[in-house]
Amino acid sequence: MQSEQPLKPANILNIVATNQGKRPLTTHIPKAKPLSSLDVLEHSKQGVSIIDTRPSAVYGAGHVPGSINIQLASGEFEQRVGWMIPDNNAIILVTEKDEDAQEAIFKLAFVALDQQVTGYLQGGFKAWLFNGQQIDTVAQMDVHTLHNRLSTNGLQVVDVRSEDEWNDYHIETARFLPYTSMVQQLQHPAQLSSLNLEKEQKIAVTCATGKRSSTAISIMRLNGYQHVYNVTGGMEAWKSAQLPMVDGAGQVCKF
Repeated sequence: MQSEQPLKPANILNIVATNQGKRPLTTHIPKAKPLSSLDVLEHSKQGVSIIDTRPSAVYGAGHVPGSINIQLASGEFEQRVGWMIPDNNAIILVTEKDEDAQEAIFKLAFVALDQQVTGYLQGGFKAWLFNGQQIDTVAQMDVHTLHNRLSTNGLQVVDVRSEDEWNDYHIETARFLPYTSMVQQLQHPAQLSSLNLEKEQKIAVTCATGKRSSTAISIMRLNGYQHVYNVTGGMEAWKSAQLPMVDGAGQVCKF
C-alpha cells in the first residue's frame, strides 16, 4: 500500500514558481498552435509528451504511438496531466476536434501547464491516419470476459484506483498500484516495477470506469508491456454484474 503522505504532482514546481512570481502568469486566454502530422512526428522523436485527450475506447481503437491517454471530458483533466507529465516537459495535444485543443490548453492554464504546450495535431487523429503514419491500439475487455479468463488461463489484473477505492472492494487476485505511482513524482520514484510482472505477460488493467486504466496502460506501454487490456466499465461494471469481490481486509463483499 501507499504511504499516508500524499504524493505531490510532478508539475508542482511550476505551480509554486507561478504563485511566487518566479514564472510568468498567463494573463490572456492561451491559444494552442496547430501542428502537422509531420511536425508531431518530429517532436515525438525529441521526447515531447503527446497527450491524447479522446475517450478511452476511441484511443484504444487507434492512436499516435507513445501518446498518453488523458480524457478531456474528465473533470480532473488538468490535474491528471499534472500527475503524468514531468516538470517542464513539452506537451503536444491530440484531440477529437481542433476546437477541443483550445479547451484543453485553457484548462491546463489552471495548473501552470499551458506554457508547456507546443501545439496540437491539426485535424486530429484523422490527419495522422490520412498521412499514413504508424498507429498503435489498445485491446478492450468487458468484465464478463475478464471473469471468464481469470478462471481459465490466469490472466493477471492490475487495479490502478486510489487506496480508498481498493479498500472498498476489488477483485481478489488483483494487484494494486495507483496509476499516479507508475511515474515519478518529485522525490518519489516510479513504482511500476513493484508489480513484479513480466513484460510479455497478459495483463488486464482496471479502475472505476475505464478512464484512469487507459492512462495507466499508456504508461505501461511506454515501459514495454505489450499484452495489456483495458477493462471497459471498470470496477463499476464489475460490481453491477455482481461478480465476486473482497474488501481491503480480504472479506467477501456483499452488495
